[in-house]
Amino acid sequence: MKTLLHICCGICAVSVGERLISEGHDVTGFFYNPNIHPSEEYERRLQVAQDVANWLKIRLIVPAYEPEGWLEQTREFTREPEGGKRCAVCFRIRLQAAFDHLLNSNFDAFTTTLTVSPHKSAAVVNQIGTEIGGDKFLVRDFKKKDGFKRSNEIAKQLGLYHQHYCGCVYSLKASLMRTNGPHGGQND
Repeated sequence: MKTLLHICCGICAVSVGERLISEGHDVTGFFYNPNIHPSEEYERRLQVAQDVANWLKIRLIVPAYEPEGWLEQTREFTREPEGGKRCAVCFRIRLQAAFDHLLNSNFDAFTTTLTVSPHKSAAVVNQIGTEIGGDKFLVRDFKKKDGFKRSNEIAKQLGLYHQHYCGCVYSLKASLMRTNGPHGGQND
């Protein structure tokens, strides 16, 4: 089965790609992530995705990076916590792009690496994927069978860059708040 794999980041793609290939899928990666901020972070993550695609020996499709559209579609959810409504909108944007690519290409199915993360709800991702693609979406929870652990083990062996936040400007701010506190690391 020719399967289009939406890749949120290279590290997540390691075990997911490996698993799909072992199941007999002919996998092509699809790195579409207009949510990633800033552009330098996007470039780092794209490089890791390219490295992983080479390691997996799969083709990687990289549509244009257009964060302005993502910002516009998520604008009303700026105050949402991680895992809230903004994340569901973000998943939908990226999975819709993958499905649209599938429709204009010769793929049989699509899925995403998003469900390998312990920080993402596989139920939410799979519901959105099914709403968009019906039976063309492969419903999976890739964190099962130690998928996340396997991704991290291989990433460490390969010396891959490991990000410290989900990707969007809002998750970056939340990460900085956790790291530095509400005053940017300054003492009162």
